[in-house]
Amino acid sequence: PLCPYTGLALIVLFLLRERFPYFFQDCAYMLRRLRVMIRMNKYRKSKPFYSIVDRFLDAASRHPSKVFIHFEGRAYSYGEVDKQSNKVARALQAEVRLQEGDSVALFLANEPSFVWTWLGLAKLGCPAALLNFNIRSKSLLHCFSCCGAKVLLTCPELQDAVEEILPTLKEQGIRVFILSDSCSVPDIAPLSVKISQASDEPLSPALRSNATIRTTALCIFTSGTTGLSKAAIITHGKIWGASSLLITCGVTADDIIYVNLPLYHVAGFVVGTMGAMERGMTVILKRRFSASQFWDDCRKYNVTVVQYIGETLHFLCNTPKKDNEKNHKVRLAIGNGLRSDVWSEFLNRFGDIKVREIYGATEGNIVLMNYTSKIGAVGRRNILHQFMFPHAFIKFDVEKEEPVRNSDGLCIKVSTGETGLLVSKITQRSPFSGYAGNKQQTEKKLLRDVLKKGDLYFNTGDLLRFDEENFVYFQDRVGDTFRWKGENVATSEVADILTMAHCVLEANVYGVKVEGHEGRIGMAAITLKEGEDFDCSDTYKQVSNHVPAYARPRFIRIQPCLEMTGTFKMKKVKLVEEGFNPAHIEDQLYFLDTDRRTYVPLTEEIYRAISSSEIKL
Repeated sequence: PLCPYTGLALIVLFLLRERFPYFFQDCAYMLRRLRVMIRMNKYRKSKPFYSIVDRFLDAASRHPSKVFIHFEGRAYSYGEVDKQSNKVARALQAEVRLQEGDSVALFLANEPSFVWTWLGLAKLGCPAALLNFNIRSKSLLHCFSCCGAKVLLTCPELQDAVEEILPTLKEQGIRVFILSDSCSVPDIAPLSVKISQASDEPLSPALRSNATIRTTALCIFTSGTTGLSKAAIITHGKIWGASSLLITCGVTADDIIYVNLPLYHVAGFVVGTMGAMERGMTVILKRRFSASQFWDDCRKYNVTVVQYIGETLHFLCNTPKKDNEKNHKVRLAIGNGLRSDVWSEFLNRFGDIKVREIYGATEGNIVLMNYTSKIGAVGRRNILHQFMFPHAFIKFDVEKEEPVRNSDGLCIKVSTGETGLLVSKITQRSPFSGYAGNKQQTEKKLLRDVLKKGDLYFNTGDLLRFDEENFVYFQDRVGDTFRWKGENVATSEVADILTMAHCVLEANVYGVKVEGHEGRIGMAAITLKEGEDFDCSDTYKQVSNHVPAYARPRFIRIQPCLEMTGTFKMKKVKLVEEGFNPAHIEDQLYFLDTDRRTYVPLTEEIYRAISSSEIKL
């Protein structure tokens, strides 16, 4: 009697799949998200609060001998990292008399000591400000002053950078410690001997008894693509949300994750390393990203999950081809900023790896995820997601750099397929904590009276669109998009077209001012493939065939390398300021000559003709 029902059920499932091709993937995703929501709710109500530190301690108790971190030939177990973090906490207690809530700045390299130093601070209830180890001088001082810390912890390889700003730190009464046995600089105190002599006995949870889901756990600095970095406040709730992304991707305790991204950022530290703590899994930690070592490491350590950001997968695709490229156990790649062309090439070269492209911002209150592996999409909308993160795509005036409002003063939603500014409602479930020590910048990210009077939304500053199937596509960042001839130009789309030219390796597209003209005209900084010269005619052919006239880069600047942030995002501000004057720029410059239908070297004579409007743009 069950046979007819079984047959009917199979027919229903088949029809569902035909009519709604992503139905089962939607269901699987929503079930995982529901599990995370239920768990988060449980943690929110728990007394005392159950933090990621408690989750780590449970993992260390369950399997103390399991490898937590592999680093440069050495394995560190969960038990070892736990004990070492106890020693760090006790040494800092003795030396600095840290109290719960005291902020400490970590200026450390990508190494295991970063992890156990943070754990030690977290066991004391002290939030950590994670400083970018690439910044120096004024930028370093700027970031340090934002976070309100009175203690700075560094390591030997970054000592020179600290010495540069030491007089200012001393004036401000900041205590500086270095993870070293000795230090010849009087105002930098070595801490390693004190740590080695400290007890590794567990610390009392009472030391962090005031922590709640809304307490600050970290300050993480924005990447600085649009100017000076800001210190985003990361609460315990945000840590739970970001570290749970691995659950949503289907990662288990048996997986092994490869973390080659900087630990001072959300992706490498919170999603990758804390996500591994949450799962109780093993991390292969790298000092920095290396395209040449990537696959050898994955094979050596049986890596199953990798992280990427910005251009890192592009760098892998640019490595020389080898016979054993598909000989690995990697099943999942998690990250953001993957271009469609690189996505396709990555899969073709390295095998059937499920890519989980994620959209989010360090300080943001919304996360989108493409859990279907549809190439090009940064996320997918569904009912549960709209409930968790109420959001809207609204009309945006690129020239005025503000949302378009109707006669009632409210914002206007865009239609399907239309590009709009993504805004996310600020609620208890999706709060926005703002920036440490910067009320003005915090206020700038808020949008009021969006869909109804009195509501409050987080302004992502990003332009996206969604299609008929509810897939979401990143278009551009506000400020990166420019307007020319009355049309909006999405820089990321133009950059993708430029890299189709056989000589172009990378492209960074932006708009520059031209005297006597409204808006900004297209310009691109590019790097060339090894051994290639700039091919004027092929580049022109790609641009003229695929890009509308108003969006074509009229100027090309050839650079030895493109300046990037620490998280592999391209910097534009300086390029925009420098413009296209050949008298002030040493790099080779080219101009798109519409009469000759090619790019030609940009001479001072052509520049003067453009400035005097002899050459019409």
